[in-house]
Amino acid sequence: MPSRSSRTAEEQSPGLSRRSVFAAAGGLALAGFAATPAHAASTAARGSGGALSVRGADLSFLPQLEEAGVKYRDLKGRVRPAERILADAGANYQRIRVWVNPPKGYTDKKRALGLARRAKQAGLKILLDPHYADFWADPSKQPIPAGWPTELPALTEKVRTYTRDLVRAFAAQGTPIDMFQMGNEITAGILWPVGKLYPEEGPQRWSEFATLLKAGIEGARQGAGKRPLKVMLHIDRGGKLGDTRWFFDQITAQGVPFDIIGQSYYPMWHGSLADLKANLEDSVSRYGKPVLLAETSYPWTIEDGDGYENLIKDASALPDVARFPATPAGQAGYYEALREILAGIPGGNGLGFLAWEPAWVPGVGWEPGAGAPNDNLTQFDFSGRALPSIRAYRRP
Repeated sequence: MPSRSSRTAEEQSPGLSRRSVFAAAGGLALAGFAATPAHAASTAARGSGGALSVRGADLSFLPQLEEAGVKYRDLKGRVRPAERILADAGANYQRIRVWVNPPKGYTDKKRALGLARRAKQAGLKILLDPHYADFWADPSKQPIPAGWPTELPALTEKVRTYTRDLVRAFAAQGTPIDMFQMGNEITAGILWPVGKLYPEEGPQRWSEFATLLKAGIEGARQGAGKRPLKVMLHIDRGGKLGDTRWFFDQITAQGVPFDIIGQSYYPMWHGSLADLKANLEDSVSRYGKPVLLAETSYPWTIEDGDGYENLIKDASALPDVARFPATPAGQAGYYEALREILAGIPGGNGLGFLAWEPAWVPGVGWEPGAGAPNDNLTQFDFSGRALPSIRAYRRP
């Protein structure tokens, strides 16, 4: 999920929306695409006992929140680190965001490595999420980090070596990553303007975009060495079938190698649960890849915890509010419904879900001096006590 300043309803990638009609009509030919058979993906997708193989959260704000004095309590009221609370509830993955040169205190490489040590100590696997930017990167902005090259050949090499060295650093401290996310919500490209898919003028830059993606993926695999590494491509079109087809048809045509289709899904922006189910099932069938909800969240209240306007302040923004009201019980029901949808993806190809910043209670702003626009979308209340929805991390 991007910063508050850039997240509105469906305006982030207008070019993509305009083109979705073509995707819905069939998109590009997929001849020659080597799909993974559903039965082969099934074992990897599910743990024993039919559990989703990925159940986790992005907790990248956690060190800042603790430094601000926030304490977390489990469902029994015991004070414990947030990652331990989620791990004890059944979580097995932690997603870690990393920026190149962010404002002081935000998640740079050093902070990300510290989060990785904590995650491994809690028994969690690691999904690394480099933004390839100094600060927030999402469908409305993907700026090249200051000091990086701005011409394609040199930028391509920088992406490869930066990624290689980043992944190696995690392995060197004994916390090798288990899954790699090539950019953050890359629906409209990365490293603008070089890899921008929907420029205001001129042709689409799919070739340049694919070149940059391939460089990052190559660097990640080089950094991982002999350790197997799953690569995910992540967009923000959870319930948008036409847009998803348009993006991944093009990616397939460009020959970008990846293992997992990642989606952000927020029902207030990305359609109903029925839309999500249809899109995920279509992706598995069309591309032969498992699917993962790399980001999701749902409000447990409409109240605001820090006096800073929240993204969701009106329950009418929720497409199924009668079934899932903005209450702790309604939030828990939403996560249970997600589990059911993912578990029902054919061939066991619904890998699971990652809640986005479920510990981001009041105390730290999305940028220095700002507030938290997501404090009613967390899985901890304003005081830091766990909400019933954490039970969705259970294994069975």
